[in-house]
Amino acid sequence: MKDDEFSFFNQQLAAMLRDGIPLEGALQRLCREMRHGALRNELEALGSDLGKGAPIADALKSRQLPELYKRMLLVGVKSGDLAESLTLVADYFQRQNKILTRLRGMMTYPMIVMVVAFLVSSLMAFIFSHVIGPAFKDVFAGIGLRLPTTTVIALRALQASWVFPTAMGIIILLMFLIFFVPSIHAKVVLRLPAFREARLSRIAASLELLLKNGVTLPDAIRLTEQLETNSAAASDLRQWESRLAGGATKFSDLAAGNKMIPPMFTWIVSGAGENLAEGFRQAADIYQSRAIVRSDVALYAVMPIIAVFLGAVIISQAFLLVSMYLPLLTMISNLS
Repeated sequence: MKDDEFSFFNQQLAAMLRDGIPLEGALQRLCREMRHGALRNELEALGSDLGKGAPIADALKSRQLPELYKRMLLVGVKSGDLAESLTLVADYFQRQNKILTRLRGMMTYPMIVMVVAFLVSSLMAFIFSHVIGPAFKDVFAGIGLRLPTTTVIALRALQASWVFPTAMGIIILLMFLIFFVPSIHAKVVLRLPAFREARLSRIAASLELLLKNGVTLPDAIRLTEQLETNSAAASDLRQWESRLAGGATKFSDLAAGNKMIPPMFTWIVSGAGENLAEGFRQAADIYQSRAIVRSDVALYAVMPIIAVFLGAVIISQAFLLVSMYLPLLTMISNLS
């Protein structure tokens, strides 16, 4: 289930709880309307375990659900206001969906263009190197005609006709590794525009969500650090834990000397004073806005570059094609 669908699910679940429907009953009702999948199976199993009288802590242990979500359910039950906790969770996932949608949009267009260009250039390279090129070489060798300079250049270029598809294939492979291999993703993506701001917004939103629901600061940092296992931010969060255990009280002291989390993040949170939840909310909002703006700027910057790149590919292929026919046009002109 996507983040926006999961957000809507929790909004409905919170509304049903406010209407007095037990959690297990509400889960069963909502699961009937969900499409089949792993999430539906986990939520149905959770509702079934609760219906059998299992404590919610035991029922959640064996469920493959987001750790943050499981913790918020436990916090909500403990505080006696599970509906409010679910509403905050819904807002959290809605925020994440807004950012991720922009980032996916930023990457989808270039990826589609690159794949299409790779396929077209591969097809053209095959035709030129295996069909048109050999045929025209035989024709030119037989007519004894002095070839135009452009045709000579084109015949030499045919030997490197696979340069474009090879280069694009390497770029596509690198993009695949960056975005789908966790170890590479964690090291590279945070250096790209918008992705770093999106990660900072998620960290701030997670801490705000936990603190608002009464989770202590050490526990909130520990859980957020667990969620950021593959991120460079995990070392910063571990440093926060260590300094907090060492007696640090001010957040500015707690977050001094971060490696990945910037000073601006620390300054925003510290500006809220003792109300750290409000400080994290402000940081989440600011970095969310920055992520959206930078994703838009990156997309608008990439589009003309891709247009120029495609133009170069098309012009080069057209040059090869026209150059092959120039000697024939010259021969026809001489005959006439």
